[in-house]
Amino acid sequence: MPCCPTRPRSPETSRQYFLTKTADQGISEFETVSLNAARFKMGTSETISPHDGEKPSRSVRVGAFSIMTTTVTNTQFAKFVNDTGYMTEAEHFGWSYVFQIFLNKPYNFNCLSGAEWWCAVPGAKWNLPEGPGSDLNNRWDHPVTHVSWHDAQAFAKWAGGRLPTEVEWEYAARGGLNDKRYPWGNDEPDDVSFLPCNIWQGDFPFINTIADGYLGTAPSKSFAPNGFGLYNVVGNVWEWNIDRFRIRSMRKEAKAHLRSLGKEVQYLLKGGSFLCHKSYCYRYRVAARSSNTPNSTTSHTGFRLVWDG
Repeated sequence: MPCCPTRPRSPETSRQYFLTKTADQGISEFETVSLNAARFKMGTSETISPHDGEKPSRSVRVGAFSIMTTTVTNTQFAKFVNDTGYMTEAEHFGWSYVFQIFLNKPYNFNCLSGAEWWCAVPGAKWNLPEGPGSDLNNRWDHPVTHVSWHDAQAFAKWAGGRLPTEVEWEYAARGGLNDKRYPWGNDEPDDVSFLPCNIWQGDFPFINTIADGYLGTAPSKSFAPNGFGLYNVVGNVWEWNIDRFRIRSMRKEAKAHLRSLGKEVQYLLKGGSFLCHKSYCYRYRVAARSSNTPNSTTSHTGFRLVWDG
């Protein structure tokens, strides 16, 4: 079952949307932390999602870079749109995927076969997250969603930065902790008392007890930061990386996953989202990985930027 629903192929999928105008925007406009070059343990030696290519744990060197302490917010994305006139891919296509719990029933949308909780909602986009009739009131400091990999690339160009590589993202997300499942260590979140991040509590996909206080996204700066000062690196929203999704594992599960993707190019997603739960999508771990096509947009995917040096 997909964590991140994919936009069906169509003649439109070959289009890419580039800026016609850029602004004098730079790292000073965002709250960042600077990280020195280092060597760290990436991946995991645990067999949790063998088809995703998380294994093995290996020593990797990362160069110096700066990274946003939060994901890009609705306020920041609005500034980008106002400055450039940019239209997102969800706007070009006229719809985006919305999780069913946010929709009024009965609803008459095309929903994803095998994962009917994902519905293609006409008019859903970054500033109408649940479609017409919704808005960003009280959510301007939340992560922007319904943005494709192409949209994130356009924002990065405007901001003078780029999307992180998987190595950079995972190093920053670990916050200085090696061989740990989470940015805070190995303590497992539960549905009642230990709620260190924004994930699902209850019976996925129909009952969310909202024990952590959020049915959907939380503000980009919420919960305790990791050891490097980064917020919400697991849970809340999936984060686009600049890397194509590749699996180097020779395990039969991994090979089967690769065959299922065929020749379709997908890009890496890290961190999990507010919809993750151990019973269904146990990908709110630092080493966990997912992917989607570069034109796909959903209500649980966002991004943060890095700068070189």
